[in-house]
Amino acid sequence: MEQTRLMLENLGLGQAAITLDAQLDHAGRNEITYLEFLNRLLMDESDFRRKRSEETRLKLSRLPMKKTLDEFDFKFQPGIDERQIRELATLSFVHRQENLVLLGPPGVGKSHIAISLAVEAIHQGLSVYFVSMDRLLDDLRRADNEGRLYRRWKVYQRPGLLVIDEIGYSQLDRAAGNLLFQLVCARYEKGSMILTSNKGFGEWGELMGDVPLATAILDRLLHHAHVVNIRGQSYRMKTRMKSGFNIVPPSDSAGSANGMVNY
Repeated sequence: MEQTRLMLENLGLGQAAITLDAQLDHAGRNEITYLEFLNRLLMDESDFRRKRSEETRLKLSRLPMKKTLDEFDFKFQPGIDERQIRELATLSFVHRQENLVLLGPPGVGKSHIAISLAVEAIHQGLSVYFVSMDRLLDDLRRADNEGRLYRRWKVYQRPGLLVIDEIGYSQLDRAAGNLLFQLVCARYEKGSMILTSNKGFGEWGELMGDVPLATAILDRLLHHAHVVNIRGQSYRMKTRMKSGFNIVPPSDSAGSANGMVNY
């Protein structure tokens, strides 16, 4: 027994070594075949490695929290096509290197959906990286000033899915717009992105202070892209609504219908 356990450990099958006693006991009580015993022992190792890999990818993703679609209140946002979101959760768009853009006013669930899809991608074995627009640009500016921009690009080029949150909350200068353009170009038809924004596409020119640059970014970003325009009230106001406060729904500035965009 100890020799077998030691060989398993030397072969890097540490979890199998740990569960060897339990699996032998199960085999003795249930009179299973040798092949079934071996399969169960290797499944212990495989499940352990998969879980450890998933935990590592979740940590490296920099997701601010872990959310799922089952936690999303579709009834509160009846304007969202739940079937469309569930279809996106299959992540077929990621495997096709397509993008997803979630538009809508603050608090309607854009980040929740983006994070949920990112978590599902991690479950499916994909690498994910999450970053807010402000943090992304600060990071790239600092890397550029320190002469290490080329190396830093890899952080945002490598993941199978890149999530950029909160586009539109800060005005971009031309240098920042150019950095975003370079990133979009670097991932164009090579890796999927999910972006959330409180600005409609017609406002991106003003956001970046450069209409031609915004047009060039959108031209690549929206090629084979899915656009989900969320209309509705803020989840953060739900408690106040239940308390009797009168909340006026925010205006929809996104101005783009849900669906697939092919430019």
